[in-house]
Amino acid sequence: MPDIIAGITVPDTDLVREATSLVREVADETLFNHSRRVFLWGALKAAARGLDVDLELAYVGGMFHDLGLTSTYATANRRFELDGAEVARSFLLEHGRSEQEARDVWLSIALHTTPEVPLHLGPEVAVVPLGVETDVLGIDLDEITEQQRAEVVAAHPRPDFKNRILKAFYEGMVDRPDTTFGTMNDDVLAHFDPTFRRKDFVEIIRDNAWPE
Repeated sequence: MPDIIAGITVPDTDLVREATSLVREVADETLFNHSRRVFLWGALKAAARGLDVDLELAYVGGMFHDLGLTSTYATANRRFELDGAEVARSFLLEHGRSEQEARDVWLSIALHTTPEVPLHLGPEVAVVPLGVETDVLGIDLDEITEQQRAEVVAAHPRPDFKNRILKAFYEGMVDRPDTTFGTMNDDVLAHFDPTFRRKDFVEIIRDNAWPE
């Protein structure tokens, strides 16, 4: 029987079940529940904005978007967003989805910490950032009714979520600080580590190898 939360039907397919099992195996409760909420918030906001979204693709995007913060899928020297994007692309291709569909989900995950840009790249790209900005930043909560919020949080609670997700971000990036340059992720490292020094874009321009 399909799982329906706040009016959103989680697709009852082998692909979705396998995606859920994969994330269950590697993510703790905080990341698992966050990822499910991201799918639900994204689907709700897409519906509110009149976007026609493939819910299987949205589900994989939402569920896989933070896999780069897990020890199983984290790499040593690239952005955590790219780690999850690569896993999602491979997973979708292995399950018979097209290259374009896999690419759209890759983009949705790779750009989920990049403000505004993914919202202009099509529904399957926009849906993950829409869910992330809702769950993590509380942006445009008025697009989701109080009843919908209550149903989603009842299904996937957020105990001490703000502190727990910040800790997950920090632990997932602390060993690859250079990957946070040019992103909001360096705010997390600066918050937890007073010795962390951000790279400065202006200094890079002024001090680079080009002669004046």
